Amino acid sequence: MKKAYLILEDGNVFAGGAFGAIQETVGEVVFTTAMTGYIETLTDPSYYGQIVVQSFPLIGNYGINTEDFEAKKPALKAYIVKVPCETPSNFRSTQSLDAYLKSCGVAGLYGIDTRKLVKIIRNAGVLNGKIVYSPPTRNDKQQALDYSVKAPVSKVTCGETPETGAGEKRIALIDYGAKNGIEAELLRRGCTVKRFPFHTAAQDILRYNPNGIMLSNGPGNPADPANAQAVETLRALQKSFVPMFGICLGHQLLALANGYTTRKLKFGHRGANQPVKDTGSGRVYITSQNHGYEVIADNSSFINVNDGTCEGLDYGHSFSVQFHPEACGGPLDTSFLFDRFIERIESHAKK
Repeated sequence: MKKAYLILEDGNVFAGGAFGAIQETVGEVVFTTAMTGYIETLTDPSYYGQIVVQSFPLIGNYGINTEDFEAKKPALKAYIVKVPCETPSNFRSTQSLDAYLKSCGVAGLYGIDTRKLVKIIRNAGVLNGKIVYSPPTRNDKQQALDYSVKAPVSKVTCGETPETGAGEKRIALIDYGAKNGIEAELLRRGCTVKRFPFHTAAQDILRYNPNGIMLSNGPGNPADPANAQAVETLRALQKSFVPMFGICLGHQLLALANGYTTRKLKFGHRGANQPVKDTGSGRVYITSQNHGYEVIADNSSFINVNDGTCEGLDYGHSFSVQFHPEACGGPLDTSFLFDRFIERIESHAKK
């Protein structure tokens, strides 16, 4: 076993074993409570710049398969698990977790007390950390302390892409780091989807003559100055009254465009078991989530049952949610929101 260490910015050190790529790396250390869906976690662009800790102990037991990828390659900086499975068993598996991380150049750390690490983050809030392969030094701690995620959306947005699907309803998907599951849900509902880079001007999106505009998930602080133009684009798009549906970062950016503010959560919501309440019906849904910021609002359409934070806003012609109704991986409770989006598109077309 090759030794590897995680040093946190507060000085805590965890010693374990190295797997995946052997590569020193610095990132924001966050945890997810999901028990399945690790392939989707690894390939979710929203984890850009972060070292992800799985709180569930055994990871990799069904191997790696490309069919479940949310993006072509991982955006995270490193991956920490208690026990990585060396002998996966699944008819779709093409390689082990270790082999996949090696092929992608992503560092892995295993054999540490992940339970203790998660408790530290819950108590102190999100902390930066660095993975090294010799006992950490004061300089390693300082590098962790100095780290920040800079302009992450620009690193994970798409380039120019062709249309997918052949449906009558044209959907412009603004890609802030979109999970493939979002596009898949739209295609299942008979839409034609075209992705646009996050910096695309409003007039260029409207030139496509979309019936609806989808705002994707993505990484980082929604109020990052690097996102200012994206917020202005949404303000301009709203004037067209084309129905919009925002998810995660898309929800936050649309909120900023409508005068709301955002703030960082202590340790975020990351997992597949987050209870969300519909404030209109009172019904509670179990949702998949991955975000570190919240919108400040007192008129939420959905709220988080655990801490009361805003999980959705409705603007009439447009709406948004903080959680992931495409649910890859996770519960399917809220996939009906894509049907609601289609209904608003059809209602708008009749006006």
